[in-house]
Amino acid sequence: MRPVAFETFITESGHRLERGRATALQVNMGLACNLSCGHCHLSAGPGRKEMMSAGTAIEVARYFRRGGFDSLDITGGAPEMNPNLPGLIEVAAVDAAKIIVRSNLLLLPLRPALVELFRGHRVEITASLPSLSPAQAEAQRGPGFFERFIGAMKYLNGQGYGVEGSGLALNLAVNPVGAFLHSSQSEMETRFRRELARKHGVSFNRLLAFTNVPLGRFGQWLESSGNHAGYLNKLAGLYNRCALEGAMCRYQVSVNWEGYLFDCDFNLAQGLYSGGERIHVSQMENAPEPGAPIAMGDHCYACAAGSGFTCGGAVTG
Repeated sequence: MRPVAFETFITESGHRLERGRATALQVNMGLACNLSCGHCHLSAGPGRKEMMSAGTAIEVARYFRRGGFDSLDITGGAPEMNPNLPGLIEVAAVDAAKIIVRSNLLLLPLRPALVELFRGHRVEITASLPSLSPAQAEAQRGPGFFERFIGAMKYLNGQGYGVEGSGLALNLAVNPVGAFLHSSQSEMETRFRRELARKHGVSFNRLLAFTNVPLGRFGQWLESSGNHAGYLNKLAGLYNRCALEGAMCRYQVSVNWEGYLFDCDFNLAQGLYSGGERIHVSQMENAPEPGAPIAMGDHCYACAAGSGFTCGGAVTG
């Protein structure tokens, strides 16, 4: 049996989920990707054609300015496959205190001009590595992934990324390779730093622990394996009010490849528009006001379980 709906759950708990000051604008450049990862909540992959147009990218950059956001967080799919990515970075860099690009890294050694652009604007790179075990990582991300990922880390380390004192951040995002929650973020960071340096001679700046969200390809696997209700109950049983307070939907606005606004990347995957209305980025004058309502679904249990997580990693340690 599934737990009660998340919105009912927190209401009956006497808690509220509403916006704080929105500081980050997250932009999904499209669902085209060079990988078909088993945990992907957007079901991105080589067969997907959705890509943000140049015109929409310009509208995103304009909204970033008038919304007064601090950081621009660029994701996909594989955002480096979108030819409009360099233009968006060039324009947004004028106003952004921080730009983050989320990449699986494998294509970056083949795009030195793009990496040079990243270096020039001090773009922060965040890359997902599910496990230190090549077999486990490739079970989720495909054959040959691990060796190519390590090769890409070596290339980026050679460009200064992930090297202490360079000012070029290379962070790793780690998610479980199954229907369970990650262990302590700080303990994983210590272990990943030690093992990647010892076995492969590569380095990174920070490790961010993510929870698998029961959507997309991971949600389909949960359903087909009979684990969906059990996983939701596990998340509900680990509900943490403090994690809810730090949820990304309170401080972030997400934009999809067509330019429509959502409260977070997971609501984007579910088609739950921000404020319950289909609003295009070109129509939005400002960031959502503090206190504005947030659309919710049962996938929200993932962000509020255990240590919680945002796109910046665990919320409560």
